[in-house]
Amino acid sequence: MQRSIKEVTYRLILLFLGLMIAHLGVTLFLLTELGADPFNVFVQGVFRTLSHVTDLLTHGYTHVSICIVIILLLLVIDKSYIKIGTIICMVFGGPIIDFFTRLFGNAIHSGLPFAVRVFVLAAGCVILAFGMTIVIKSDAGTGPNDLVAIVISDKRSKPFGRVRIIVDFCFVAIGFLLGGDVGIGTIISAFLVGPIAGVFLPLGEKIVNRIV
Repeated sequence: MQRSIKEVTYRLILLFLGLMIAHLGVTLFLLTELGADPFNVFVQGVFRTLSHVTDLLTHGYTHVSICIVIILLLLVIDKSYIKIGTIICMVFGGPIIDFFTRLFGNAIHSGLPFAVRVFVLAAGCVILAFGMTIVIKSDAGTGPNDLVAIVISDKRSKPFGRVRIIVDFCFVAIGFLLGGDVGIGTIISAFLVGPIAGVFLPLGEKIVNRIV
């Protein structure tokens, strides 16, 4: 059934709010400097490998390029997963992180006690997982890297949390072999984000259903 303009607008607003929440979590994670998140370990590895071939790429361009490849693959596998929200996530993710980095960069940094940084990192993982579920349940599209776990979970009829852990560890393993940075934050993220997102998914669905 075709959605009304009002419903589509509400869903896009929810998606953007979820994206803001998720990338607040990502920013807290990154500011602790305890290791890149799984997908960015993969991006780092690809970037550092390709940088030996050309100096035209940056980490950001590599990130976007990988996302475009994922989108192209999904267009072949099942294009129903590609929605306007997927493009919104890809375009606005970086600027949102830059905004929160400027906002919290002076308060959260590598100079804080290690225990505080681990706590902030864990909190960032929880916030990221919650925001991710809002984005997913908005049903307006989600980021290309998150779609990898979603599509596998749907196609194989496996729990999202378990699939997310496996996908994250694949990103980490490949990225590490290619030269990406792995730290305690990477491991914590890989173990926390997927299962917590799996717990939050029903809540995210309730929130979306109440508003839309």
